[in-house]
Amino acid sequence: MVSLIVNGTPHEVDAEPDTPLLYVLRDELGLHGAKYGCGLGQCGACTVMVGDEAVLSCVTPLLVMDGKAVTTVEGLGTIEAPGPMQEAFIAEQAAQCGYCIPGMMMRAQALLQRDPGVSDETIRAHMEPNLCRCGTHMRILAAIRRAADSMRTAGAGATGSRTG
Repeated sequence: MVSLIVNGTPHEVDAEPDTPLLYVLRDELGLHGAKYGCGLGQCGACTVMVGDEAVLSCVTPLLVMDGKAVTTVEGLGTIEAPGPMQEAFIAEQAAQCGYCIPGMMMRAQALLQRDPGVSDETIRAHMEPNLCRCGTHMRILAAIRRAADSMRTAGAGATGSRTG
């Protein structure tokens, strides 16, 4: 039995230790945001956050997840109340087929949670592991910049000033 917290909810999962986290999320917990793309950790469609790091869930075995917190795209917001990253991707019409978008959002979320003031070069380098076969990269980058602006504004409004 492996204990993990997914989108703030504790779960006990009874699966083989080498089961990929992606399969647990989709098959055991019914969270279908993370997608099966290549199964080799080469496309990023399966990206989720473990703690504050972007992780390729198709190559992450359940064994290493005990006690860890996982965030999937479903944990960023809801249809009624999308989070800043989701709002930005919607506003920029960043999805064409949409298959890569949950992974793109999660990788970008991990980056912007650490520092919403990152440069375009840093965004591009950080997003490199995630592939979009439809070619909407420019809209995806625009959405990430929009989300960064929103997160910076929210951070400044919530704390008055940033220290650190």
